[in-house]
Amino acid sequence: MSKESPTIMVVEDETLLLQAITKKLKISGMDVLSCASGQQAIDYLDSLDELPDAIWLDYYLKDMNGLVFMEQLKKSKKWAAIPVLVVSNSASPDKVHNMLALGAKKYILKAEYRLDEIIAMIRDFIAANGPDGDTLGKEGKKEK
Repeated sequence: MSKESPTIMVVEDETLLLQAITKKLKISGMDVLSCASGQQAIDYLDSLDELPDAIWLDYYLKDMNGLVFMEQLKKSKKWAAIPVLVVSNSASPDKVHNMLALGAKKYILKAEYRLDEIIAMIRDFIAANGPDGDTLGKEGKKEK
């Protein structure tokens, strides 16, 4: 979307972290849809008229993992186009590969970046990808 304030759906089950991410995104000029579980995010998407510009997804949620969430997302053609950026505490090569294969656009390891840096990456990602959301190319893979 070419609007000044992109909308990010944050799916994170750690309450304090969800609040911190939400606050930082809002300070950065983004609109935020906060979801404390994968199912809440799916239900929220189902009720929205206008979809978010991107989804910030924690891989490990209490009710489902990132793979299950991505499979749910891909069941809807409307939702499948939303760029998903996985922000997680763990990133085995298999996990990263599987998430990217299911359509995640980027996999970010929380421990390697400060929250401000992750937010800058997401803002840059949205700006670079616009409404198409599919021009990421090799950026989807973590660079060393």
